[in-house]
Amino acid sequence: MLRITDLKLPINHPEEALAAAIRNRLRITPRDLVRYAIARRANDARDKMDIQLVYSVDVTVKNEAAVLARCKRDRHVGPTPDTGYRFVAMAPADYAGPRPIVVGAGPCGLFAGLILAQMGFRPIILDRGKVVRERTQDTWGLWRRSKLDPESNVQFGEGGAGTFSDGKLWSQIKDPRHLGRKVLTEFVKAGAPPEILTEAHPHIGTFRLVTMVESMRATVEALGGEYRFSHRVDDLAIDTAADGSRRLTALHLSTGETLAAGPVVLALGHSARDTFHMLHDRGVHLEAKPFSMGVRIEHPQSWIDEARFGPCAGHPDLGAAAYALSHHCANGRTVYSFCMCPGGTVVAATSEPGRVATNGMSQYSRNERNANSGIVVGIDPARDYPGGPLAGIALQRHWESLAFTAGGGDYRAPAQRLGDFLAGRPSTRLGSVIPSYRPGVHLTDLAACLPDFVVTAMREALIAFGREIPGYDHPDAVLTGVETRTSSPVRITRGADFQSINTAGLFPAGEGAGYAGGILSAAVDGIKIAEAVAQSLVGGGKPLAHAA
Repeated sequence: MLRITDLKLPINHPEEALAAAIRNRLRITPRDLVRYAIARRANDARDKMDIQLVYSVDVTVKNEAAVLARCKRDRHVGPTPDTGYRFVAMAPADYAGPRPIVVGAGPCGLFAGLILAQMGFRPIILDRGKVVRERTQDTWGLWRRSKLDPESNVQFGEGGAGTFSDGKLWSQIKDPRHLGRKVLTEFVKAGAPPEILTEAHPHIGTFRLVTMVESMRATVEALGGEYRFSHRVDDLAIDTAADGSRRLTALHLSTGETLAAGPVVLALGHSARDTFHMLHDRGVHLEAKPFSMGVRIEHPQSWIDEARFGPCAGHPDLGAAAYALSHHCANGRTVYSFCMCPGGTVVAATSEPGRVATNGMSQYSRNERNANSGIVVGIDPARDYPGGPLAGIALQRHWESLAFTAGGGDYRAPAQRLGDFLAGRPSTRLGSVIPSYRPGVHLTDLAACLPDFVVTAMREALIAFGREIPGYDHPDAVLTGVETRTSSPVRITRGADFQSINTAGLFPAGEGAGYAGGILSAAVDGIKIAEAVAQSLVGGGKPLAHAA
């Protein structure tokens, strides 16, 4: 089979035009084209008056060798890559060794548990939060009634923080083994729309993620895995040998239980601050890492659609328009859009009492009134929080606490019209853009709950973004603060064997450990960590012939 990439057609092309384009590219007759399937579809909207659909297609032809030889100088024609997943190890039928433990049931922990179960190791998955439907009810409790459950919220519980997001399923990570394809395939098995296998920028949305997470849990349990919710890891037992080497031996849980530890996958989310402190107290090697902070910005989605797609705005093949923006500022900072949510809402994302943090969320339809995105400024330990591995957490807490106060002290978020933010004056009224954040906003001056250098950089960048997207700097656009949970502020450093560099048996993974950012990259890291655990238990090397 051959793969053709970068095959462009006008957005309103007839169905038969794709087959004709394939034949033209390969210089074959209709009789020589046996069949084809779309592998990927994107759009090129750089010229909004001439938007193109861009296809990658897998093609079966007669006399493939001759076609390949004829097209050998065309870099967009070649053999279709093998994207099948193959296990690196399998548990023997009589396996009686330790059951691996996975701490955290977000995307990373979910896929670590799934792969370990598929390899026959019957993992135990622990999560401090609740099953996804109970967790959803608790999350809505904050959004509707300003009632926060510190153990069951946007950050904690089955599905992780990605459950309440746009559900983006694409990433810029290097993926030579096509592990991302394994992730998407498993999601489709669990009920995701098949289009995620072909769209260039697939997404799912919150409501669909809920049912998919439930389906994948059922799969893990059917394979012998076990879930234990409302089980927080409060402490570690670590043995230290005469030579100073350390090994994890047990987990002490919030239920009062002590769980003997074989290999433990530590798939924390980026908000497990109490657990980071515990790890630091127990001497597990942590280091501070860069992250970003800023606000959420909202515009009517119709403004963004028109600015990006022009007369094609609303075309069913385009959907709600997204954007990605970046600006390097005079003060040396970089401001960029983060986790842009077309047709979505801004949500309360705190996990700690007395603090406010925001995030963005969309449903699969992306049909809410507003577009929203984080507008954030990159910060780093050396310059901004040099006080040790946990200093970034202290910084986040400081500004989230100020945001709580600025919002009125009842989980409303501080908000400001963009025009007032640029002018340096508090907002006293809204304009044409209505903020979507629940449980509501309190109009104020966001400069009171952001570092001065963040405010300065954002003011410069927002004007620059208005030159890239007309109307982006409209004075009625709404800014809601604060966005502090862009990524983990710490890294739980691991070695080439995927284990903690100073605590054997502990396998840090995913976003909280500083090795992923977003659903897809976290899930891919979960697969890699599961493979490392399996190899530590039974050996193994190259992927086995058995595929999944």
